[in-house]
Amino acid sequence: MPHELYPVLMFGVAVAVLLMGYPVAFSLAGTAILFALFGVFTGVFDLTFLAAYPERILGVMGNQTLIAIPLFIFMGVMLERAKISEELLETMGMLFGKVRGGLGISVCIVGAMLAASTGIVGATVVTMGLISLPSMLRFNYSPSLAAGIVAASGTLGQIIPPSIILIILGDVISSAHQQAQLALGNFSPTSVSVGDLFVGALLPGLVLVGLYILYIGIIAALKPEAAPALPDEILKSVTGYKLWVKVVKVLIPPLLLILGVLGSILAGLATPTEAASVGCVGGILLTAIKGQLSLKILREVMITSTHVNCMVFIILLGASMFSLVFRGFEGDDVVHNLLTGLPGGVGSAFLVVMLIMFVMGFFLDFFEITFVVVPIVGPILLMMGLDPVWLGVMIAINLQTSFLTPPFGFALFYLRGVAPDSVTTMQIYKGVIPFIFLQLVMLIILWFWPGLATWLPGVVYGT
Repeated sequence: MPHELYPVLMFGVAVAVLLMGYPVAFSLAGTAILFALFGVFTGVFDLTFLAAYPERILGVMGNQTLIAIPLFIFMGVMLERAKISEELLETMGMLFGKVRGGLGISVCIVGAMLAASTGIVGATVVTMGLISLPSMLRFNYSPSLAAGIVAASGTLGQIIPPSIILIILGDVISSAHQQAQLALGNFSPTSVSVGDLFVGALLPGLVLVGLYILYIGIIAALKPEAAPALPDEILKSVTGYKLWVKVVKVLIPPLLLILGVLGSILAGLATPTEAASVGCVGGILLTAIKGQLSLKILREVMITSTHVNCMVFIILLGASMFSLVFRGFEGDDVVHNLLTGLPGGVGSAFLVVMLIMFVMGFFLDFFEITFVVVPIVGPILLMMGLDPVWLGVMIAINLQTSFLTPPFGFALFYLRGVAPDSVTTMQIYKGVIPFIFLQLVMLIILWFWPGLATWLPGVVYGT
């Protein structure tokens, strides 16, 4: 068998094993070890490559950036226990309730705030599905529109910082950028941090929220029956001065938390890891203020956070073994030759990579794609002149779109699991399609105006 086919076959076998339902970390590491042994047997793989694996594990353990992951996960799980989403949705619904489509707009705003508070996509979709979807159905919203709003708003946690996904992607993009610069002969490369990606994703995330709200407003104007205003008897329960007092009371705690986390990063006062610790303390205080904090709750939060962190880091270790063996078979050279040989140059290479990631997003979680695919294609695309922050934001939005796309989108599975039986799967699929197009519009906007992602990091960090 030609040497070039080994990495291709290895990648295909890993995807096949993952689709069979085996645990991700063990699928990646197991495939890598089997191919390494087969390569040694056939004389095309040097087993000394595996000697670098302990150093990779040590590098993960000593990576200061990755410390932010368990901290932000703890913060997100703690804020779930504070039940801020229920109060936010109720209050924002009353605030915008007089406007047709106001409840849907409220769901988008709350989804953005939860994204900026927790950064956990699955938890946000489930929470919004349990709380806001029944509310919209009760007030005669179109089931498909309601499902689309919930699913799309729940995935905002992928692009609006402090996203767990952006932390992982930022760390991988940073390594890819250094590799690309070294390969180009630049032995003093500029650094790209998770903070750069956080700041770069902020404006595109807010523009995406704006597109969602604009779409809901248009639908409410064209089809009033699909997104009606709230009944007067609901709005009269809290009005005038009392309503604004409630709005301030409900909004201030999460806004202060967001300001403490994102504001400290934007002001250059803290790294994302340091800001994550601020978020943890803020999450505990907010839960205590809400009267939800107890030793039992703290224990549950610790256990849940540990489970999620173990999942993330064991996938990272399995993916590290996979990428090590993949490079041992010179797979990075195979991918480099494939992408650079495409007609159309960097544009074609970028579109092919984005299409492959989009399709893989149907079957694989973001963690697998980020840990396995991005380290392979990232250095090649960056060597071709793409901006690392722009590339990271484009990948994040692309995968966010993939997670919404029927029939395999992960967000759809989350929502289907908590949606009432009266909402059919086809209604969920129909509802998310307009939001998929809005996200594609966002990708097109970023393609023609990359400064939307690169301008703010330059202002904040002076790069």
